[in-house]
Amino acid sequence: MTETQAHYGPRLNARPTGSLRRALLVAPTVAVEDARPLQGEPNAVLSRALSQLDVLAKTLRFFAVDVTVLAAEGNDPYSSAAADAAIVFEDGAAILRPSALPHRPLAAWLEQQFETLDVPIAGHIAAPGLLDGSDVLLAGRTAFIGAGARSNSLGRTGFAQIARAHGFTPVEVALAPAVASLRSVMGVCSDDTLVVAPRGLDASALRGFKTIVTDIGEDRGAGVLNLGDHHVLADVRFPTVINALRKNGITVEAIDLYDFGRVAITPSMLVVDLKRT
Repeated sequence: MTETQAHYGPRLNARPTGSLRRALLVAPTVAVEDARPLQGEPNAVLSRALSQLDVLAKTLRFFAVDVTVLAAEGNDPYSSAAADAAIVFEDGAAILRPSALPHRPLAAWLEQQFETLDVPIAGHIAAPGLLDGSDVLLAGRTAFIGAGARSNSLGRTGFAQIARAHGFTPVEVALAPAVASLRSVMGVCSDDTLVVAPRGLDASALRGFKTIVTDIGEDRGAGVLNLGDHHVLADVRFPTVINALRKNGITVEAIDLYDFGRVAITPSMLVVDLKRT
């Protein structure tokens, strides 16, 4: 069986921190310049965001990831936060229901793309449930679900049921009111290791996991993209986090994703994992 053929089999994400082998990215549109920047930050610039996404795609390909980059439709400022729309398990994708109305069509559109990409559908979050994929992180056999302002109990409970059906134990993590998403304050390094900005969440929900803690002022540096066991991709603008990860035996690929970071999109929000081995 060739590598290309293996990509289209029923075994998608064998485990959450397996080596990333196939990934989906969504290119930003000019609407990204209308996204509300973080306090003190300027607006994103489309040309730079496109360049940064291209570097991300090339970096992933360097590590043998089969990358698909789709051109977004519509005027969603956050269309590149593709992980908000779906979480992919071993046998298919759970389609979520993002909380922001302009962002919500991304889920239906991505479901259509999955048909072309031969990715089965394993479940849906139905109305009136709300849950963004950036409030979900899988580590080992645990499905962490961020409980913040952007989701509701119906959405979280619905995803918890889907996660249990796929062999994961759901754990809700309370988020501080000002936190944009779980993935903006937490990232996965391996089956048992997380990088965490403890000021943004209830760390008691992380019992049993080793945690690498970010310094004050670099909270969003926790939103790393897992490439495999003890291997992550991080935003180069958080050097203290990168150093802490490396001191703890984590291999870090650091690239500039500033025009996404300034609108609270972390590396882990830009990528939908389609295959891990």
